[in-house]
Amino acid sequence: MQQVRAKKFLGQHFLTDLSIAQRIAETVSSANNFASVLEACGGKVPVLEIGPGMGVLTQYLLRDSQIDLTAIEIDRESVAYLREWYPELHLIEGDFLRMDLDTIFPLTPFCVIGNYPYNISSQIFFKVLEYRDRIPVCSGMIQREVALRLASPPGKKDYGILSVLLQAYYDIEYLFTVGNHVFSPPPKVESAVIRLTRNGRKRLECDEQLFKTVVKTAFNQRRKQMRNSLQQLVGKGNSLLQENIFTKRPEQLHVDEFVELTKMIENGRTQNIL
Repeated sequence: MQQVRAKKFLGQHFLTDLSIAQRIAETVSSANNFASVLEACGGKVPVLEIGPGMGVLTQYLLRDSQIDLTAIEIDRESVAYLREWYPELHLIEGDFLRMDLDTIFPLTPFCVIGNYPYNISSQIFFKVLEYRDRIPVCSGMIQREVALRLASPPGKKDYGILSVLLQAYYDIEYLFTVGNHVFSPPPKVESAVIRLTRNGRKRLECDEQLFKTVVKTAFNQRRKQMRNSLQQLVGKGNSLLQENIFTKRPEQLHVDEFVELTKMIENGRTQNIL
């Protein structure tokens, strides 16, 4: 059977280096919480691979006796290829972003892995956040620029909305960089492999929806002090804006400080200060 044609509109760049593919495939089982997940799942961990393409990761994941693999692929040509070469694979044809993952993995934890399409990688991670209480590990390859953003600590130019929202619930590791010469066709950018491991924070000590609004509103004007960018949330001239935290710019605040900021705004609303 012929190889699959890479389709630009799907953001397809097929990895050709098998040693790198194997390293990526091992990022789930080498996570520091994998043993506890394995125990919770009774001996096999459900793993969802997003966009397997021609199965370069799939082949290694299928060999791992600790993994129960399911794959989601939107490209019909790739689906036909995978069904020909990996008939044992539980393969679902469809769009990951539109799927109800509870119907695929009812009442059980599951891990996520993939060589993610660069054009939708942020959307993939936002969806992972929706299932954060079910997904203990998420790893894979993305554009290096996005990987740096996800893993960035406060105070760096890469630190932004996705950094804060993901780091609130996951420990993020930048594992290694991948050059563009190991892809067909080669992308114009470098890639990187990252791993998200669920941290011990079950819930934020604030209104989580308001937390998201505060983070997004603050970073929408990231060069401004937050007394300016958050005026729309607290009200112009409100006394809360005189607090020291509002003199800072959003990239200076770590997750816990954003939680405290959210609590201040939340308490102000409860007390009808705003």
